[in-house]
Amino acid sequence: MTPRRKSRTRAASGGWVRRIVVILVCLGLLPIGLTILYMVPFIHPVSTLMLKDLATFSGYDRRWVSIDEVAPVLSHSVIMSEDGQFCSHRGIDWNELRVVIDDAIAGEASRGASTIPMQTVKNLFLWQGRPVIRKALEIPLAIYLDGVLSKKRIMEIYLNIVEWGPGIYGIEAAAQHHFGVSASQLSSRQAALLTVSLPNPITRNPARPGPGLKRLANLIQRRAARAGGYVGCVD
Repeated sequence: MTPRRKSRTRAASGGWVRRIVVILVCLGLLPIGLTILYMVPFIHPVSTLMLKDLATFSGYDRRWVSIDEVAPVLSHSVIMSEDGQFCSHRGIDWNELRVVIDDAIAGEASRGASTIPMQTVKNLFLWQGRPVIRKALEIPLAIYLDGVLSKKRIMEIYLNIVEWGPGIYGIEAAAQHHFGVSASQLSSRQAALLTVSLPNPITRNPARPGPGLKRLANLIQRRAARAGGYVGCVD
């Protein structure tokens, strides 16, 4: 290979490397910019799963609704089930995360430590599943999200993008689909059933709960009724 051809090859290789670096930097900055944009109340974010459904022509049902138009017991139930320290932590529940890490090191069964901000950034910006890399990205993004947006706005976005069944996203579509009522009319029982279906909305049907789901709903219903100061940030 002549010196001139070698030089052109190195230049072409360097060009591809620069393009890849630029693309990675842009992808890294995208959540930062979008989070700032999501401060605006009339901006209605979509999740990566919703984008996937659009890309595959599957379609989905999502009807954005203000958190002020959602029965408060739903937010209370979600906090008491998914993230009891939501109103007090700064995106990450470090105590809970430490317990999970200790359990993993000890070889014990792992349990989830994802806060609502962590679940929100996963749904907004990342992919599904449980790879370590995604979890590592969730932590700084959740801290950033919690620092930029109010707790009430985070909850509003979460409730409007979370999946509640195949092609069913957000609390308004879920309430209509499963119970035939609007999100503002949900009872405490319906709110509890919707909440306990969240860990696995594809297989858990809140409208037709089995004995196990009913027991979980009973527990969350009681917790939500006694939530008190745990839920003050969303009221």
